[in-house]
Amino acid sequence: MTLFDQMGLRLPIIQAPMAGVSTPKMAAAVSNAGALGSIGVGATNAAGAAGMIDDVRRLTDAAFNVNVFVHNAPCRDADREASWLTAMGPLFEEFAVAPPSSLTTIYRSFADDDDMLRVLIERAPPVVSFHFGLPEEAKVTALRQAGCVLIATATSPGEALAAKKAGMDAVVAQGFEAGGHRGVFDAAGDDAQLGTLALTRLLVAKAGLPVIAAGGIMDGQGVRAVLDLGATAAQLGTAFIACPESAADDAYRAALQSDAAHYTTMTNAISGRPARCLRNRFTIWAESAIEVTPDYPVAYDAGKAVNAAAKKMGEGGFGAQWAGQGAPLSRCMGAAELVQTLERELIG
Repeated sequence: MTLFDQMGLRLPIIQAPMAGVSTPKMAAAVSNAGALGSIGVGATNAAGAAGMIDDVRRLTDAAFNVNVFVHNAPCRDADREASWLTAMGPLFEEFAVAPPSSLTTIYRSFADDDDMLRVLIERAPPVVSFHFGLPEEAKVTALRQAGCVLIATATSPGEALAAKKAGMDAVVAQGFEAGGHRGVFDAAGDDAQLGTLALTRLLVAKAGLPVIAAGGIMDGQGVRAVLDLGATAAQLGTAFIACPESAADDAYRAALQSDAAHYTTMTNAISGRPARCLRNRFTIWAESAIEVTPDYPVAYDAGKAVNAAAKKMGEGGFGAQWAGQGAPLSRCMGAAELVQTLERELIG
């Protein structure tokens, strides 16, 4: 019996937990359709996470996944942060607002958030997944005792082996093609930039855990391909952005259907960590910006501020429009319909 069989899932498909895009309504629709729906709570606090989990449970009795961020605390550098705000000055000036006088750490890491741990233990979602790193042993033990299946993202065999040692039940093989933030444990270290196919085969051979392939997978044919490589399941994120249940704004949806979908780029300018997104006005500006951004998530404070100012002026090109390299294959349909379509393609 596979891990997915144990969770009562009919399909080896996971909707990626895209913080800021995935919603309880989307997660429930995916889970009700037989796949594994997900919510990302890394961008909210414990109270917000509790509300999102409760909302999912009101909409489905099926298994679902809750994802948290386990990043290292940022190293604050006042001079670097001031230089970053100065570099962004012309952007704020364009939209007739003053830049923030200083930046803040807008998200707490699960590594430092006992309130989030308490919520997860009390709510005991069927699956809890981790991005950017691994929690300490005591937290893993507490979540396992609560009955949660535990999954971690890995971008290399070394990270996958660390996940196994930490007591994970499965590992997400995040290829370099994937949209959103790279899951590398050490954002300042070397990134082998392994593609989804190579990484999936490496982890199937070496990780000693069920492998969930992620990155550039947009249709049932892609799901079938990674299953043939030995993956237990496929995780799709960009494929669900255009669904009406997602929280993507109109500018994001329009960009996904435009030529920008053919030109995704990896940048750390938006948040302070490498992340793949649609090439837009912010990423184009960042190509000639100063090289050193503040640490994640401090840099995100500035990125969100300029995006808010731009949106008030009707400019949607400064958002965090995360998308993988498969973005041109995006389809506009409801989340449940998409899962059903993926199933037909997978079988066919």
